[in-house]
Amino acid sequence: MLPDLARVDALIREVAAVEILPRFRKLAAGEISEKQPGQLVTIADIEAERRLTPRLEDLLPNSVVVGEEGVAAEPGRLAAVSGEAPVWLVDPVDGTQNFADGKPIFATMVALLVNRRTVASWIYDPLTDRMASAEAGSGAFIEGERLQVARPVPPTQMAGRLGGRTAKKLEGKIGTAFFQRCAGHEYLALAQGAAHFGLFRRLYPWDHAPGELLVREAGGFALRLDGSPYVASEIEATLLLAPDEASWQALRALILEFAS
Repeated sequence: MLPDLARVDALIREVAAVEILPRFRKLAAGEISEKQPGQLVTIADIEAERRLTPRLEDLLPNSVVVGEEGVAAEPGRLAAVSGEAPVWLVDPVDGTQNFADGKPIFATMVALLVNRRTVASWIYDPLTDRMASAEAGSGAFIEGERLQVARPVPPTQMAGRLGGRTAKKLEGKIGTAFFQRCAGHEYLALAQGAAHFGLFRRLYPWDHAPGELLVREAGGFALRLDGSPYVASEIEATLLLAPDEASWQALRALILEFAS
């Protein structure tokens, strides 16, 4: 049985209002550090996850939280994603580099895994106070409005999320490419029909489980590039999302021919 999903929504908004928004463009030098070379963490990431963790676990007995910052501090926590207990995946500030730079492109992302399957997800933009959410089999919504992916078009007319090197290799084969350094906003663009496709590599579960469910529940098609279903526990893989299966197959062929 799932917890009260409305309470998850309210909790995410509350934590963002207390721990994230007041720090945007107000971070002191000592409140930004590197957890790994080139990977920033801020006090907002740490405190938001710290506040979310016990309250999410209280919403669902015997559940555990696997958060980006918790795993950075204790890598063994990642193993819970493959375990039997329900798992809350938490990315407290997705787009930390943008947040630290004062750029308004960041989000809070949460997903719930039950029996290792994503059954619910939330992507929240604190600056606009807009929450997108999905429940498996029940559709995807943003502030109560149903989400729908873009209609299919030929690849040369598609806009999509690509990394720089891949975008360069596919110049002239697709329409336009973008890269926002924030998976949450990139998945929102797909689910709202503002973009047609996304290609993601190195699939940390807190970055991709929320958005993959959101896009599928908005009518999109998503598989790993090898044709297998997305699995939250498998990081070393590539995920491709598109409006429908035919679009996915056409994009996959281009990627394998020109950008693999």
